[in-house]
Amino acid sequence: MTDAREIGFDKEKEAAKFLIKNGYKIIETNFNTKYGEIDIVAKHKDYLVFIEVKYRKSSDILSPQEAVTFQKQQKIIKSAIVYLKQNRIKSDIKFDVVAINDNEITLIKSAFDIPESKYYGI
Repeated sequence: MTDAREIGFDKEKEAAKFLIKNGYKIIETNFNTKYGEIDIVAKHKDYLVFIEVKYRKSSDILSPQEAVTFQKQQKIIKSAIVYLKQNRIKSDIKFDVVAINDNEITLIKSAFDIPESKYYGI
């Protein structure tokens, strides 16, 4: 039996292929920081996009996008700031979610934003 981590990696590969077909250029996958992981970093048009991939079976109670909680969003935002600082990038950014429910893939563009009033002194 495959473990959840292996399934997750397979779904991230599936998401990357889907994104490429939709005009995204994959720059990096599985970027880790002390705050968490960014599944996919990509370029799309004029944006640097940080992408969270969530998979759920149709029998699960929560949809994949519902699993990207406020706390998870905060970890992704902090990790994105680390990525930008480490790579000395100044770019317009956005946060997308690829929701995979069984074999149905949904791309949620600009799924969340960095709150303007929030300071992340990383």
